[in-house]
Amino acid sequence: MSWRQTKDAPFYVGYLNAVPKQLVMFLVVFAVCFAGGLGIAALALSSTQNDPGNGGFQWGNRFENVGILELRPYPVLRVPADGETPARTYMLAGQGKRGAFSQAEKNQDGPVTLRGVPVNRGDLTMIQVGRVEAVEGGAPDFTPAGPEPLGRWKLTGEICDGKCYAGAMRPGRGLAHKACADLCLTGGIPPVFVSSGPVENRNFFLMADQDGNLIGDEIKPLLALYVELEGDVERLDDLMVFKVDLAKARILK
Repeated sequence: MSWRQTKDAPFYVGYLNAVPKQLVMFLVVFAVCFAGGLGIAALALSSTQNDPGNGGFQWGNRFENVGILELRPYPVLRVPADGETPARTYMLAGQGKRGAFSQAEKNQDGPVTLRGVPVNRGDLTMIQVGRVEAVEGGAPDFTPAGPEPLGRWKLTGEICDGKCYAGAMRPGRGLAHKACADLCLTGGIPPVFVSSGPVENRNFFLMADQDGNLIGDEIKPLLALYVELEGDVERLDDLMVFKVDLAKARILK
């Protein structure tokens, strides 16, 4: 008795001879279809994801400026107008997932030279602080303007950590980023509210509680969710501040 492959019933036996042509064709067609199917599935899944944005570290555009450090309630640098460039207010963060409280508290309300790396996404710029030095004997003749009230607003959107949303991590929003945002806010990085509708053409807001103070752990259950918040909006140079009562927040989805 001997084993032989026949044309009608191809069967591969490794120690007898080569793979029958019918099986070769089947494997080629299967491999092409399988790879193509994976590609189509990948495109379909990726099309359902939110755009991660074009934010990122601006390593080639190091930041160095003289201004006033304030806690409002998170550290910000107030920079005076320069010619046709209006005064600006920059949010600050430390290295990694830490805030810039220690540098700001040492130099609060005093003129400083601040160096760092901008993290930028559209109108949102966060400065990762590298070095802060007090300006001695040459304080700029500059008094930052007070906040300009813009009324009470009810806004819908998402609470994010300002550094990652600006581009330090992508995506910097959504459920995929919830744990990272929790860690960043615990470390002192300013929270921002990314609104689905603009106020004075701005869609992100530095967050504070309704009295303008730091927000506590009550913010964490609201991260990475689509929520509705109500509060007062203030303009601080080019930075919007949203003062909210999170106890009245409404989760929409």
